Amino acid sequence: MKKYLSFITALCCVITLSACGSKNKSTITAPDGKLDPCSLRFSWWGGDDRHDATLKAIDLWNKIHPEISITPEYGGWDGWTEKTVSQIGSGTEPDILQINYDWLVTMSSDGNGFYDLGSLDQFLDLSGFSDDVLSFGTVGGKLNAVPVSLSGRGLFYNSDVFDSLGVKYPRTWDELSDLGSVFSENSLYPLDLDIQSGSTAWYFSVVYVQQKTGKQFITMDGELGFSEEDIKCALDFYKKLENEHVIRTVSARTDEDGNAALYQSAEFISGKIAGVLEWGSAVGKYESVLPQGELEAGPFLTDENGNSGGWMIKPSLMYTISKNTEHPDEAAEFMNFLLNNGDCAEVLGTSRGIPASRYAEERLEKSGKLTGPAQDSDEMLEKLDTVTISPYMELSRMKEFYNTAIEKVSYNTADTETAAHELYDSMTKYLEKMRK
Repeated sequence: MKKYLSFITALCCVITLSACGSKNKSTITAPDGKLDPCSLRFSWWGGDDRHDATLKAIDLWNKIHPEISITPEYGGWDGWTEKTVSQIGSGTEPDILQINYDWLVTMSSDGNGFYDLGSLDQFLDLSGFSDDVLSFGTVGGKLNAVPVSLSGRGLFYNSDVFDSLGVKYPRTWDELSDLGSVFSENSLYPLDLDIQSGSTAWYFSVVYVQQKTGKQFITMDGELGFSEEDIKCALDFYKKLENEHVIRTVSARTDEDGNAALYQSAEFISGKIAGVLEWGSAVGKYESVLPQGELEAGPFLTDENGNSGGWMIKPSLMYTISKNTEHPDEAAEFMNFLLNNGDCAEVLGTSRGIPASRYAEERLEKSGKLTGPAQDSDEMLEKLDTVTISPYMELSRMKEFYNTAIEKVSYNTADTETAAHELYDSMTKYLEKMRK
């Protein structure tokens, strides 16, 4: 991910973002420079692969620091933001939290929503992180969070299915479209995109239009960069994927999967769905439900001229400490363990992506664990002219707007022109509100 960092420096100025972040005054427990016996809560979301690895890491911590117990709190992504917002609103959040990139906009717009990690340098070693990486978590001059990894969404395919059909992974958008007819003859799909909280379908469409136009969907300071016509183009592209049998319709996905996430879907596990678009930091949950080595990273799609622009990167996950914790030193020591400890790095592997900490990455490289689809996708992504995702693109309300538009187009309750107009209007008004 090192080559991405030229895109990050703008964030130092940008994340003074004004929004509805917490500005409540509270008494902050100052660090006392020593570790005391205590109990800490640590929360995260993810798939079973991340849960299993993190629980093993906590077991390792307990052997080193039996006097500082860690209570794990974990679950799936859907509903996790709402749960955390409720906890923070009532002052009952865990001591250490895994947070998403956009949460700094909504939960700490002035830098006072989380603990200032810069004051915990006695126990939190940041020497393995570049200033550019740390700028992602800096708000109003305060280090609110440390990126665990940098990541982008890549394409991952079931190699057995592709081999059985005698087809190669697509390299261009046109090649992807052409696969629809081949897979349709066998009642299969080369790819699928969901409209759950990850808004994968809209993300893919945005990449297509960004590559086509050279525009950025939403700027780093929260301005809408797409015109209404650009949004229509994105919706036209999505509808084309459905019509050409590249992906399932929303109706088909709902009928076959219900509320199950795609990696839990029988359609994916059985091979009927042969490809997914996923963050490199989260692809392990797809990898774990297939035979070892079956899931492979595919090329990032380009246009017919080889233009590979438009693909996006961001901090995939970040760690922060609650401003309400009564044990800041101990929380910092545990965060340091998660980020930098070599033995912990081997236990966690790439369950949260390729580590941003130089120390953790070097340990994984030395032990031969920087392999597999996440690493392969990461290496391909480094060679692209990537775009840093605006934190505003990831806001929960924005994702609701995207998914509503996709759903209307998929169910044919609105044409792409009408849906584009409604989406443009909703996003423009909401972004203006969030920037105030």
